[in-house]
Amino acid sequence: MKIATFNVNGITSRLPRVLEWLEESKPDVACLQELKTSDATFPEMAFQAAGYGAVWHGQKGFNGVAVLARDTPPNEIRRGLPGDPDDTHSRYLEAQVGEWTVASIYLPNGNPQPGPKFDYKLAWFARLIAHAAELCERPSPVILAGDYNVVATNEVHDIYSAKSWMHDALLQPETRAAYQKLLSQGWTDAIHKLHADKPMYTFWDYFRNRWERNSGLRIDHLLLNPVAAARLQAAGVDRDVRGRDKPSDHAPAWVTLD
Repeated sequence: MKIATFNVNGITSRLPRVLEWLEESKPDVACLQELKTSDATFPEMAFQAAGYGAVWHGQKGFNGVAVLARDTPPNEIRRGLPGDPDDTHSRYLEAQVGEWTVASIYLPNGNPQPGPKFDYKLAWFARLIAHAAELCERPSPVILAGDYNVVATNEVHDIYSAKSWMHDALLQPETRAAYQKLLSQGWTDAIHKLHADKPMYTFWDYFRNRWERNSGLRIDHLLLNPVAAARLQAAGVDRDVRGRDKPSDHAPAWVTLD
């Protein structure tokens, strides 16, 4: 079972890249983030032609998440996190694919900080932690996959250099503490588990030749509950996707599980 996550940074403009990647990588499940399109304009037919069923939670111009499943329609379980009925951001989508529960997550960026955007990031994170506690304890495999907008440490396996990012919301102590609180429930960060000793970046800013210099960050994570973690076989990043024509600023990350 291969499960991937990919922040596409606009599904309309990146659709050729996404379809190209699906054909090459052939994930069984793909979680997409930052669709930037409404529910009505999501390209469902293009994914069906590529062999993928889909559920999605769109938002015109912003946010948006989807779950794709190869040769089968995913069963939507939940759209949006509990805890704030007034939250209109499309950032969380939970689906069932066979025995697997999979969530596509687009956690708020939180910049500029301090300020209301950072406060929203932390509040949203708290809601995710509350909801994830029950998911982690399930006797069936669960994966929380997506763009967490968290750089977990200042080490080179997470960021090329923290110096110019120290005031960014992705590196703040509160952000990191929330991520560690989530992990402490029993989640396994799959890529870190298998590649703790080397850079496995998933994001390169478009500016200052960050891609060309490999000045990247690891902010896209696949978290496995204990049942899923026991089946972990491999994990990686399809890094070359970031270097193609008109790419997203993210590269897909993936795990394979028994």
